[in-house]
Amino acid sequence: MSAILADRLVDRFFRYVAVTSQSDGHSTIVPSTPGQWDVARLLKAELEALGLSDVHLDENAILTAHLPATVAGQPKIGFCAHMDTVDVGLSAEIRPRKIHFEGTDVCLNAKTDFWVRVAERPEFLPYAGQDIIVGDGTSVLGADNKAAVAVVMELLAELVREKPDHGDVYVSFVPDEEIGLRGAKIMDLERFPVDWAYTIDACALGEFVYETFNAAQVSVLIEGVTAHPISAKNVLVNPILVAQDLIARFDPLQTPEHTEEREGYVWVNGMEAGQATARLSISIRDFDAANFAARKDEVRNCVAATQAAFPRATLTCEISDAYANIASCMGNDRRSVALLEEAFTKAGVEPRVLPMRGGTDGSALSARGIPTPNFFTGGLNFHSPFEFLPVPSFVKAYEVARALLVR
Repeated sequence: MSAILADRLVDRFFRYVAVTSQSDGHSTIVPSTPGQWDVARLLKAELEALGLSDVHLDENAILTAHLPATVAGQPKIGFCAHMDTVDVGLSAEIRPRKIHFEGTDVCLNAKTDFWVRVAERPEFLPYAGQDIIVGDGTSVLGADNKAAVAVVMELLAELVREKPDHGDVYVSFVPDEEIGLRGAKIMDLERFPVDWAYTIDACALGEFVYETFNAAQVSVLIEGVTAHPISAKNVLVNPILVAQDLIARFDPLQTPEHTEEREGYVWVNGMEAGQATARLSISIRDFDAANFAARKDEVRNCVAATQAAFPRATLTCEISDAYANIASCMGNDRRSVALLEEAFTKAGVEPRVLPMRGGTDGSALSARGIPTPNFFTGGLNFHSPFEFLPVPSFVKAYEVARALLVR
């Protein structure tokens, strides 16, 4: 591992996570938060300083740019990374540090006495003896997805500096991936005219993804009947209890905490409720299209059953597709996958092909006609204060990305 390259990647990563850019699922605009504009403007200035062509920042903070080919006859390849970090109720401010992990417990925050206890977090142990990047226990680390931003930007800098032979390279940096792939869904594809693309999102060293969940989001509005307790008998309909009835109708074993690998689920993951109304947020996930459709029907049937049990309440159910399985969108065009396999081999990384129990911006781009597999950043424990990024894995992500372009 080149120490200089590792330092460059770490420095870039620290620079990008220093800009707060947590997305906000309650916002109806894109980008959902002003910090994402700050990241976009920072990257735009860096791209212009590198001399890239067609650097364009649009009204939704979607940033695109083009590095022209130095040799003819190569495919046009794109990279897409997202600028937002996830909101899981932790601080939006990220305070990373690089440590040398000895395989023992690590204090992330002395002030709050927040520790990584390796007996409880054995996923840290394979990285004993390595430099890793951690947070301070108050936030996520933001390797999802600013590690990818660092990889792409450092790769562009090398291509401009060293001038190896490569085809046309297009890059896009998009907002609001964490709240429904909003940026990738509205990106102007005329500014991203690639044969195929890649995301570098989540996953430990070696993870290789071209299959993701099919995903839908459900909103159920429950309107009850209010009444003062003096006169509530046979009048009041409590929407919270109606919501409880609906939740109880779902299979408790078909949830994220009880499923793995290719198993899908229905996940009630949000509720806002009061005396008059309640609103449930539900996620539906499945790899198989037929099972995905059946899970949607299950939700509708459960809502209908609860409506029948509480005829004086009013239940309204809205289901909207969030993203599709990348594999189902790729058809027979496997060039992007074949090239990624070659890049893994060239970088000396053993591929671990797996179905991703989630989605990436590549899910949206693939559905829009651009095959977009995903590969690892090297990070682990995403969406958690225990998120960490082993530096050697981070470097390997860079080497894979470079091998996709420089052959």
